[in-house]
Amino acid sequence: MPLAQLNISRMLAPDINHPIMADFVAQLDTINKLAESSTGFIWRLTGDGNDATSLRPFDDERIIVNMSVWESLESLQNFVFKSMHTAVMKDRKKWFEKPDQLMTVLWWIPVSHVPTVEEAKERLEFLNTTGPGPSAFTFREIWPETFVNATQSRESV
Repeated sequence: MPLAQLNISRMLAPDINHPIMADFVAQLDTINKLAESSTGFIWRLTGDGNDATSLRPFDDERIIVNMSVWESLESLQNFVFKSMHTAVMKDRKKWFEKPDQLMTVLWWIPVSHVPTVEEAKERLEFLNTTGPGPSAFTFREIWPETFVNATQSRESV
């Protein structure tokens, strides 16, 4: 069963083209290509410029999103924690505010399902409201796919 993830961040700058964000933006193509060439990568959300930084699905214009689908938890963990991506994460304080709530949500999806941003937002809200469970969880509190019925849909969120 594939795994979807949404990660949001609130920029320190008023927009993505601000000089504060330049170093982050300069790394986007490299990191996106790394994700796409990683074992287990299936799909990622894109907007203008082949990344998702042009998309503003939240009311706050300073929030940017990253959403992707992976063949397994292990493949996503390898990309996030055992690749060049880790160095970018270590520098996130240069570009993004320290969050006061969870900013990443994971959930299992049916094969061939492409999650929508609305679906992802609902799951992140659910996670922040109720805590981790089979329909929305974190890297720290993972719910194995065996807890999720393959036919489960957003109705449980």
